Amino acid sequence: MGTRTRDPQPLGTAGALDRMARILADRNITQPSRTAPAAEPDGLSPLEALSAGMPPRYREAVADHPQVLAWAREVAEQAVAPSLGARKQVVTGPSLLMAGVVGAGKTHQAYGAIRLLVRMGLGVRWRATTAADLYASLRPRQGVDSERELAAISRCPLLIIDDLGAAKASEWVEEVTYRLVNRRYNHMLPTLVTTNLAIKDLRAHLGDRVTSRLAQMTTRVQFEPVDRRRLLAT
Repeated sequence: MGTRTRDPQPLGTAGALDRMARILADRNITQPSRTAPAAEPDGLSPLEALSAGMPPRYREAVADHPQVLAWAREVAEQAVAPSLGARKQVVTGPSLLMAGVVGAGKTHQAYGAIRLLVRMGLGVRWRATTAADLYASLRPRQGVDSERELAAISRCPLLIIDDLGAAKASEWVEEVTYRLVNRRYNHMLPTLVTTNLAIKDLRAHLGDRVTSRLAQMTTRVQFEPVDRRRLLAT
């Protein structure tokens, strides 16, 4: 009787690994978990992946305001690794209220701050919205679970709320803003708020409950009264 031979198969091929997994499963042996490589989707670096999700205007934003830099350092110090050897994640930290005239560079600094955290090696789950877009997305309408959307925004580890106070004031706007700010205040979630209004005007626009919490949870950053957009256009 002749001897049957099989071509050798290299170790580590997909077929060999699958057969090994089946054998281990048949014998009730738990196979060791495979550690996925620390790579971003499509081979992008963390910073490239972050920039891809940002508005094109702010993909190269750089934070250089001293108070914004200090905020980023404090957030980084409070970052936590979910497991041994994993990248630290932003989970809690202080907030900023950036106030100034239109075009002062507040939004640029906010996006630059997120880019800075990623450049510091941190994992950042974040969202950004203007106040007007926030209210538009949360208005009750058929087929949309506004409560679920509000909860998702409230729980996001890092949130940018741009142009707070720019939307038309109403009891509904005040109530939604209070619920969002209060949740982030209670859970100490870092929030970057920009506004063109003075604190006294914010109070008149959004009420004492919102402004009181913002006053306690944020460090106020007052920008110079210069419209940089107009300067760049001249």
